[in-house]
Amino acid sequence: MVDAALIKQCADPGLKPAIVEQFIERAGSQDPLAITVRSGNRMVLVPRPGTPDEAMKLIRQHVGRDMVRVGVTQYPAGLGIMEAGELKQDLVDPCENLRMGTALFARVYRIVTKWYGNPTEKEALPHVFDDAIVAWQTGYFEGTAVFRAPDLDEVELAAPDEEKPEIDADEQSADSAGEEVSDPVTDRARSDDPNKAGIRVDLSGIGAE
Repeated sequence: MVDAALIKQCADPGLKPAIVEQFIERAGSQDPLAITVRSGNRMVLVPRPGTPDEAMKLIRQHVGRDMVRVGVTQYPAGLGIMEAGELKQDLVDPCENLRMGTALFARVYRIVTKWYGNPTEKEALPHVFDDAIVAWQTGYFEGTAVFRAPDLDEVELAAPDEEKPEIDADEQSADSAGEEVSDPVTDRARSDDPNKAGIRVDLSGIGAE
């Protein structure tokens, strides 16, 4: 298990420690040098790097051609960069990887929570968390490329085993008024989305606005 002090020091403050622990247990790794490479639906076997320098060399060999996940949070290595030379060793630093990974997962979790209508029932929260984990692993949720979608920083996140306080019905109606509804057909039609393959990273466009 990742050290509680490391979580307190480095994890995104928008995620409660209980969420971070379950996130790493379900989708991360205990090894800060852990590298997972997928090409299409196939797992590519790569040697475990012994040093951060070896890890970065291995990442640069595959990023841009394959989906590369790195470190304790299994962060998507090619996200937000234009070429392999822009990759920083922060990816394999436990604290920095935890900071970047939990911040990105918090965004994904908020997107999924919002789609579910900000549920308050304790029974519903594990399902929301499960879908957030799948979205983290695939990069998609209901046709939305979650790593590139706008952040919903107003959404409150709860741990899967925590019951959120009830929201007043009038307040909830006011919050949802004028809300833009995503069209999954339109979302799927965006063939220029560099994340469309789900398990590939297109460095030529991934950082484009």
